[in-house]
Amino acid sequence: MRILVADDEIDIRNLVKIGLEENGYDVLTAEDGQEAWDILSSQEVGLAILDVMMPVLDGFSLLRKIREHSTIPVIFLTARTDDLDKVLGLGLGADDYLAKPFSVRELVARVGAHLRRSHEYLNPKERVASTTITYGDLSIDNGTCCAFKGGRPIELGAKEYRLLLHFMENPERVFTKRQLYQAVWDEELYYDDNTVMVHISRLRSKIEDDPHQPEYLKTIRGIGYKLHYTGNTQ
Repeated sequence: MRILVADDEIDIRNLVKIGLEENGYDVLTAEDGQEAWDILSSQEVGLAILDVMMPVLDGFSLLRKIREHSTIPVIFLTARTDDLDKVLGLGLGADDYLAKPFSVRELVARVGAHLRRSHEYLNPKERVASTTITYGDLSIDNGTCCAFKGGRPIELGAKEYRLLLHFMENPERVFTKRQLYQAVWDEELYYDDNTVMVHISRLRSKIEDDPHQPEYLKTIRGIGYKLHYTGNTQ
């Protein structure tokens, strides 16, 4: 699997490159966002690790361009610890976020986890059986990883799909943010409620007629979220 590492600090590029190559990955590197975009436009890459503050084209701008064409997993690296930056990155479609200084071992572990989930999401033929789950106007075919509302397809990212599937497999059940993170991101120790909230917001924007007055994905104050629908279907 080919990984792109884009960072303007050569020491970090080399450190990450060595760590990934020791675990069997093919690694391409870029020192700015434009060089990274040129690589992504010309070569097949399975996952991108991007610095936020890069010259020529910053990480956020690069992610916007990536998401116009690709759903590959993207992990941000940054020296900035502002939660607003984190929320912005996740809102733009990033899959994960590590603050510098970071553990290369942890980064490699997260790369492996995201690639496994991406492979599962993009290769539905490997699933044993195809099952359609319906709740209200929503339906999911977990054999093809397709979601629908009122019979019309909904364009979901991998994490949004996994969130919706988890809710539809457990309708009316209340989940805390930690439980959702453990179920969707497969993380037992690491936990980030901002990540969950951003993805819930993105999912609502795609399944709700009015995301500010959700008919399906309800917030249970002080606890978490649940899928609960009382409307009438046609």
